[in-house]
Amino acid sequence: MKLFAFGMMIVCLHALPYFLLGEDAHMRVHDNLDSNIAWYRVLARSGELFGSVHATIPQVINGLPRNAYGTEFSGIVWLHALFPSVYAYGLSQLLTRVFAFIGMYMLLKTHVLKEREATAEWIRVGVALTFALTPFWPSGMLSTLGMPLALWALLNIRAGDRSWKNYVVLTLLPLYSSFVLGFFFFLSAMFLFWIVDAWRRRPNMPLLLALVYMTALYLAIEYRLVHSFLFATEPTSRDEYFHARLSLWRSLRLTLKNYIFGHTHVMTIHTLVILPVTFIALYIVWKRKWWRNERLFWQLHVLNFILSLWYAFWFYKGWLPATEAFPFLDRFNFARYHFLRPMIIYVLFALSLRIIWRAWDRRIVSFALFAQLVVALLFHEQIVYRDKPTFRAFYAEKQFQDIQQYIGKPVHTYRVVSIGIHPAIAQYNGFYTLDTYNNFYPLSYKHQFRQIIASELNKNKKLKEYFDEWGGRCYIFVAELGKKYMFTKRSNKRIHHLQLHTDVLYDMGGRYVFSALPINNAKDNQLKLLRTFHHKESAWTIYLYEVEGGKTT
Repeated sequence: MKLFAFGMMIVCLHALPYFLLGEDAHMRVHDNLDSNIAWYRVLARSGELFGSVHATIPQVINGLPRNAYGTEFSGIVWLHALFPSVYAYGLSQLLTRVFAFIGMYMLLKTHVLKEREATAEWIRVGVALTFALTPFWPSGMLSTLGMPLALWALLNIRAGDRSWKNYVVLTLLPLYSSFVLGFFFFLSAMFLFWIVDAWRRRPNMPLLLALVYMTALYLAIEYRLVHSFLFATEPTSRDEYFHARLSLWRSLRLTLKNYIFGHTHVMTIHTLVILPVTFIALYIVWKRKWWRNERLFWQLHVLNFILSLWYAFWFYKGWLPATEAFPFLDRFNFARYHFLRPMIIYVLFALSLRIIWRAWDRRIVSFALFAQLVVALLFHEQIVYRDKPTFRAFYAEKQFQDIQQYIGKPVHTYRVVSIGIHPAIAQYNGFYTLDTYNNFYPLSYKHQFRQIIASELNKNKKLKEYFDEWGGRCYIFVAELGKKYMFTKRSNKRIHHLQLHTDVLYDMGGRYVFSALPINNAKDNQLKLLRTFHHKESAWTIYLYEVEGGKTT
């Protein structure tokens, strides 16, 4: 219990900087500051938290469907509704890591490493701790890090344990995780496990009922997603999503990349320590012919590689005939079965350490655990993103208050777009934006917005493919800038050859452009520089341009 308490203390200390630093904390920008955190704030302020499935949020794209922001029964939504954003973020980090630690520890202790020796306890606590400190995708909550806890409960039920604790876990996890960003893949894999288990032994009805119960609960909580997927008739931007593009060679290369380095949304940080340890253990099993006794160990090795192979080949162009025949294959990202890998890799890590302990020396086990803990601590957001803007500098509230006061009109009476910065910044600060970053939105709006940037897309093939075949980032793309959206006040870059169809922008209600860079040919685009805004707390210099009606370039 002392070891367990020590691990829990490390987990809690890991979240402490968010509360000590507040808005001066550093955190991930990609799929976090540039999107989700602003989404929660917009939703909380919109008055549509409990809006109907047909409701819209006028602050974004002249009426973003309420369903695009997901369910109101998500714990992270309520954290951001009840607390200031940065503290809601810190609380989410704390809650996720605490239950990730508990879940992995209980899974290892009950179903994987049952030995009573002190070394086994070191492995259980050490692996659970390093797993809990992995840099998970923040808005995923327990979508991946909660899988060990769910598996622990389900395996308990399979073994005949009818304790209320198991059902509490299965009931509460859906409230703090995402179905499409983790548990769809976990539950479908568990249904497959049940089928194989039933064929080999006998049907385990309590386990099946538990899986059905948890799935039904997710579908009820994610009713907005279910409605959008099954009943919405208006085409969305997801209808033009195209994923089958990679050649055979690039798919093979992506397989190895994912296997060795992982993925940004499920960073397992296993490359430096865990991967070599698992190969050393594999060598021991091969050398000593322990294949029968270590069946779970080598099966997880195989499964780990298969998941990377599946992830990479989901983007293989050989899928094209299937996606043309079944369009839903493009609307849903089935590559995400690799989201099972964090749990698999860390269980594999624990099994590998047990093999090394039995074959060689427990001091190697201690060294490996300590080395992985150091790696995990070095991946703390305050270290990894120390050169990125802080929360305060990114959202630059005081600077955007100055802009709002300068414009001097109610924010709902005009629309803005951004260049060189994420539109989430303007959204977070209450401005009504025509540009956005969302998982889906009306396809008709995507086509209308495209007219504004058509000339810029024609200059850059990669940008054109990026927008036309996905379009989640509905941005004012500029060919000169490429796929770069963060030009801080330290940048000396200027925009020389901008070609926007500002007549379309004006007709859509666009009256102002927030540009992080000066536009040399602003007049050619019927843009008039009104004022340049600086603020010591902000990461940006904002050039405020007014959109003038009339002809466009």
